[in-house]
Amino acid sequence: MTRISILDKDRCKPKKCNYVCMMYCPGVRMEEDTIVIDENTKKPLISEELCSGCGICTNRCPFGAVSVINLPEAVGEPIHRFGPNSFELFGLPTLKEGSVLGLLGQNGIGKSTIMNILSGQLIPNFGDYENGGSWDKVIDYYRGSALQNYFKALVAGEIKTIHKPQMVDQLPKVVKGNVKTLLSSVDERGLFDEIVEDLDLKNVLERDMGNLSGGELQRVAIAATVLREGDFYYFDEPTSWLDVRQRLNAVKVIRSLADAGKTVLVIEHDLATLDALSDNIHILYGQPGGYGVVSGNKGVRVGINAYINGFLQEENVRIRKNPIEFSIRPPTPEDDGEVLSEYSDLRKEYDGFTLEADAGKIYHNEIVTAFGSNGIGKTTFAKILAGEEKPTEGEILEEVKIAYKPQYIVSDYDGTCQDYLFENAPTYGSNIFKSEIGNPFNLDELLDKKVKKLSGGELQRLAVACTLSQDADIYLFDEPTAFLDVEQRLIAARVIRKIVESNNAAALIVDHDIVFIDYISDRAMVFNGEPGLKGKAFKPTDLRNSMNHFLGDLEITFRRDKETKRPRVNKMDSYLDREQKEQGEYYYLKDN
Repeated sequence: MTRISILDKDRCKPKKCNYVCMMYCPGVRMEEDTIVIDENTKKPLISEELCSGCGICTNRCPFGAVSVINLPEAVGEPIHRFGPNSFELFGLPTLKEGSVLGLLGQNGIGKSTIMNILSGQLIPNFGDYENGGSWDKVIDYYRGSALQNYFKALVAGEIKTIHKPQMVDQLPKVVKGNVKTLLSSVDERGLFDEIVEDLDLKNVLERDMGNLSGGELQRVAIAATVLREGDFYYFDEPTSWLDVRQRLNAVKVIRSLADAGKTVLVIEHDLATLDALSDNIHILYGQPGGYGVVSGNKGVRVGINAYINGFLQEENVRIRKNPIEFSIRPPTPEDDGEVLSEYSDLRKEYDGFTLEADAGKIYHNEIVTAFGSNGIGKTTFAKILAGEEKPTEGEILEEVKIAYKPQYIVSDYDGTCQDYLFENAPTYGSNIFKSEIGNPFNLDELLDKKVKKLSGGELQRLAVACTLSQDADIYLFDEPTAFLDVEQRLIAARVIRKIVESNNAAALIVDHDIVFIDYISDRAMVFNGEPGLKGKAFKPTDLRNSMNHFLGDLEITFRRDKETKRPRVNKMDSYLDREQKEQGEYYYLKDN
């Protein structure tokens, strides 16, 4: 076994604990330099050569800042390490011209590090962080492989990399002007009209960047990336805030790069989109913030199924204790259960937009998902239920307490996550909060971080946790999966389910991730209409009927994977696509 020691410098507070890790370390007590004080940072430095792996420092540290991790020898030599007691990456993905390669793994496991290396912003040091790395050593290390040719061309300036960032909501802060001006200025491939058409951007061309929704910003970011001329394209979570149709349009546009002979790398946590988008994938496993290992190249179906099952056969590595299980639920009988909330036919009128909703009921202990195109009234409906908006016509017949997580989370709070939790999570500090919400969402690692500096996934976890800590009858979540990785989405689903059933409450979840919707839903409601003009919300019904209604309007079909039962999108006009449409079964055939 190879041992690495990780120190979370944000959580380490030696002034408050007086170096308790050194005080209890057996090596230090035997006068060995197992742990010393870094003269520059005044934080402890742990010697991995002298560390016995006893785990005393990890247990004694009052801030949970120390981790001692045993690595199997099979991971080989590291590709890069950021410094002593810091994150370590093992392996790089295999690139191929004219194909889309997907990366699948948890947040904080090395995906950004990989991109920085492949784009030339970071030179791998192969674990020698003291002397640093050199491109000559990198090229020699990968001799005889496709990566050697890639790095040779990169160093020679023969490869241009184009990057679509993850946090597209930050774009208006750095990009000014209207959409048409931006896209015209970056159109190096002469595909302006085609990309605007494919991504449905005609209606926003004259709009200022600061006035775009999250979904519109995402599509503009994808368009700006695809329009530039490059050799290597990297897309970091390209489907956040996009509805199902927009996600498949994004798949078409990104895949067109591969058809043009470009090399494309995509990080995506929506498994259905990743499945439709990628030719092959690499799975990243390890410990977030500690180390990450890049698996061998796998076919997209085999790779995703291995990830869901939690076992990588070629590597002989178990990455999860239990597989993710998808179940085909029988239809929920109407009027089955105790009514929690009931509403009449609703109508909400704005200047230029009208939402109508059929009367419906929400029952105790159920989770209802809501889906449909963007700009069609889902958030408006959620706000009406939450009491933030009053309907023009109709009423909420059963008055209930609502806890609401909005779609866009404001991150300008001036304080730490712990401060935020004290102010916004009523049960924070209780044992119930810690066991049922804090531990599953791993909030301890965020407590001392400034809210302003949180990543998208960290901010989402904080917001969902605060919502669940409230005393409510209905928990409303508007796109709770944005920026969460697959593991975190699974955890969020389990925690929401547990809190709902523990409180005899209900949840209404607006989301676009079909795999997540399939995993968590008891019933569902469909929204359709004309985006930005009018919307219609149908009453909640069983998931299969709702999906057939929704996908039928989009003329898209899904099937279930025979091994894992996860939803998979069918290729347009494929045999199965035609067969399901003939039978009116858009979600999956009954015998799937």
